[in-house]
Amino acid sequence: MPKLKSRKAAAKRFRATGSGKITRRHTHRKHLLEHKSPSRRRRLAGTVIVNERDADNVRAMLPYL
Repeated sequence: MPKLKSRKAAAKRFRATGSGKITRRHTHRKHLLEHKSPSRRRRLAGTVIVNERDADNVRAMLPYL
């Protein structure tokens, strides 16, 4: 069997934790930050676990994750 290809766009956006959960970055953190409050910017700075409803779609895009 040939190796399965991963979707490169998804590979750049998602990582797996040690327990197998998938993490992603928050949105709204790239530009137009001046009017956002510092607390909002700090909250958006971290990573978050992908919702379990979306996790199956991400795993389909990344077969070796």
